[in-house]
Amino acid sequence: MLRQALRVVPDRNIGKHLLLDDGERVKDVVRHHWVSFVGPYAIVAGGALLIVLFPVMPIDAAGFLALVGIAVIGYGMFRAAERHLDVFVITNHRVLKIRGVFEVKVATMPMARILDITVERTVLGRILGYGHFVFESAAQAQGLRDIRFIPDPLERDRTIQRALVAAGLRGPAPR
Repeated sequence: MLRQALRVVPDRNIGKHLLLDDGERVKDVVRHHWVSFVGPYAIVAGGALLIVLFPVMPIDAAGFLALVGIAVIGYGMFRAAERHLDVFVITNHRVLKIRGVFEVKVATMPMARILDITVERTVLGRILGYGHFVFESAAQAQGLRDIRFIPDPLERDRTIQRALVAAGLRGPAPR
C-alpha cells in the first residue's frame, strides 16, 4: 500500500529518461532561479497571516479565516512544489524539460532540431542573474519552447552551444 501511495510522488530520477546505451550524458541540470519562488512563498505568507490573526478576529469569522488561511498555504506550497519539480536538463544528445507535481510531463528536443535559441534578459533578470530561453525548431508547436527563470542563462546557452558543436551539428566558433 505504501508503494502505491509513493507512486503519486513525482520522480526526478533523470537517469531513467536518458539513453545510456547510446552514450547520452548529462551536461547540466537546471532548476528555477530563486526569484521564481517569491510569488508562491508570498502566498504562503499571506495564508500564515490569516492564521496568525485568528486570535484577534471575531469568533464568527475566525474559524472561517483559519480554514481559508490553511487553504491559501496549501495552494502556495503546491505552486512552490511546481517550481521546484520543474527541471531543465541539457545532455549531449538533447534537451529535456520535466515538470509537474502529480502528473509528470516530459518534453524533449533532439539537439539536431534546435535551430535557434533566444536568451531574453529583463533589467531585473540582469540584476538578479536570471533569464528566459525561447527555442526555435522546425516544429513550432512543442512542449519545449519557453524555458523561464533560468539561472545564469548565458552560461547555460554556452553549454548548449558546446553540446551542439560536440555533436557535429554546428561548426566551431570562428576565431
